[in-house]
Amino acid sequence: MTACPSPPREPLPMSHSALTALSPLDGRYARAAEPLRPIFSEYGLIHARVRVEVEWLLALASEPGIPELPPFSGAAIDRLRALANDFSVVDAARVKEIEATTAHDVKAVEYFIKERLKDHAELGPALEFVHFACTSEDINNLSYALMLSEAYTSVLAPRTWDVVTKLHAMAHEYAALPMLSRTHGQTASPTTVGKEIANVVARLHRQVAVMHGIEFPGKINGAVGNYNAHIVAYPEVDWPSLAQRFVESLGLDFNAYTTQIEPHDGIAELCDAQRRINTILLDLCRDVWGYISLGYFKQSVKAGEVGSSTMPHKVNPIDFENAEGNFGLANALLGHFSEKLPISRWQRDLTDSTVLRALGTAFGHTIVALSSLERGLGKLSANPERLAADLDAAWEVLAEPVQTVMRRHGLPNPYEQLKELTRGQGMNAESMRAFIAGLDLPADAKARLLALTPGGYSGLAERLAREI
Repeated sequence: MTACPSPPREPLPMSHSALTALSPLDGRYARAAEPLRPIFSEYGLIHARVRVEVEWLLALASEPGIPELPPFSGAAIDRLRALANDFSVVDAARVKEIEATTAHDVKAVEYFIKERLKDHAELGPALEFVHFACTSEDINNLSYALMLSEAYTSVLAPRTWDVVTKLHAMAHEYAALPMLSRTHGQTASPTTVGKEIANVVARLHRQVAVMHGIEFPGKINGAVGNYNAHIVAYPEVDWPSLAQRFVESLGLDFNAYTTQIEPHDGIAELCDAQRRINTILLDLCRDVWGYISLGYFKQSVKAGEVGSSTMPHKVNPIDFENAEGNFGLANALLGHFSEKLPISRWQRDLTDSTVLRALGTAFGHTIVALSSLERGLGKLSANPERLAADLDAAWEVLAEPVQTVMRRHGLPNPYEQLKELTRGQGMNAESMRAFIAGLDLPADAKARLLALTPGGYSGLAERLAREI
């Protein structure tokens, strides 16, 4: 019998709070994501647009070829810069009120600036040079470039480097602590805990260097990238030169060849670089999770915390699981950005507009993941006893050095002999040393092999870890 469906409910009015947030970045993870809020929020985007509009007006006023807009006085310049520098949430709310009428977000910013300047004796007559010869994308591409540059410089780079610094310290701390390797999930030639962490540090150094070299391009060349209106209004002005000076004055890299939109290749490069960093750290999270499961690492316990609602003994690796999950969410979005944003139909379509608004979500999940990872790393301490026990139970890993020394000295079928001895067989110190003792090797080579233990067979791992 089919159950009678419940009648539809009217949605309850809910106030905006962490408990009613649609995204966990504005709810559960709001504190971790807080540093990005002034940058990637709607307020942050409007603020960046105001800054670009103000600076463009100042750039036009400094161009000798525009006689209708003479240079501004120091007081007028201060007034304009204050409009951008002191821009508040209340100001952003006023822009949104204007947008309710214009149904156009960038035009609302233009009208807001004109509204604030109209009563100024010097700036009032210059109002029609606000947004002069600009298409909305001239303002938007520069705004997003400024936002991304600030997010990387002030938030992402320092937080990533905090994790790298912690891993670097751990690589040195555990440089000499031997650990059984596992290739294909099976026992393999030993390493050290520090060397495995150093591998991650080296990967991150490479990708952070790539990220540091990424440019943030920008353009301000009109409706289809050809300065069409600019040239009609002021044919004597060298508009490409002015545009380049202006874009570079914002700390961005000038892109001279665009359609209506700056093609977002720089954003794609940034997203791909961030995705590689996230992937390296996601890989680390999974490995550490496994090492905790094996008992190679202990986690410090905080009074009052619960690992399981039913199993009192559990101390879950929750920080590494949260980091892994958030790195995955971030990478899903970052991948979409790098694949979608460089594509636009003909000279312009608006599919990038709504996608760009989600940039903060991707970098927000990245920051949450970095916070979780850093917290998890801070709880870790190595467990030498458990590491030593696993090594002592894996004497078969010495088959590699034994057969290699046999090869050097010309003994027959060394690989095959060790394969027969060790593959699928339980090995211990006695059985391995008995095999070595029976080999026809020079005394010094035999003595060196007889002194070898799994814990002492880590090659240059300690040195490599200390050199990172």
